[in-house]
Amino acid sequence: MSRIGKLPIRVPANVNVKIENQNITIKGPRGELSQSFRNDIHVAFEENQIVLTRKDDERTTRAFHGLYRALFANMVTGVTQGFVKSLELVGVGYRAAIEKVNGADCIVFKKGELGYSHPIQFPIPDGIKAEVQDRIKIILKGNDKGQLGQVAATLRELRPPDAYKGKGIRYTGEQVRTKVGKTGGKGGKGGKK
Repeated sequence: MSRIGKLPIRVPANVNVKIENQNITIKGPRGELSQSFRNDIHVAFEENQIVLTRKDDERTTRAFHGLYRALFANMVTGVTQGFVKSLELVGVGYRAAIEKVNGADCIVFKKGELGYSHPIQFPIPDGIKAEVQDRIKIILKGNDKGQLGQVAATLRELRPPDAYKGKGIRYTGEQVRTKVGKTGGKGGKGGKK
């Protein structure tokens, strides 16, 4: 059996689990999440635990066994505690703000505030809450771990950290490896002698 897949998922008392056809719905104090699953994985809810078993030992079935167990565990955590991801803006003049644009909340980078000559408006999707601290730290909160990670990665892609100075948008705590720039005047081609 899969080492991850065979572990049962403990479900708190204030969380409801509904399994019908090939779909599981988990409802808790923070909201409701649902996920479909393959028919070669059997999902059961017994004694306040979600238990997953598989029909055979094929390679793909074993892989999906562990995947679905991890997804369902993240759903239980999401509807009870939620997830948080934070990003930092590193660079002179790099700033962010949250404003309403055409009736929707957006993370806004004004002209020049992200190193571009045009303003950037990033709409905040449904299910995600965002806040900006000190104009240089973006905190994203949500119940769906996959959606939260995708939104954070898309935001980071607007200005990934630079390889030479480390300027850009990075995850909080991310270590950016920087390169040494060109050194002029060391007697090489084109340098001063």
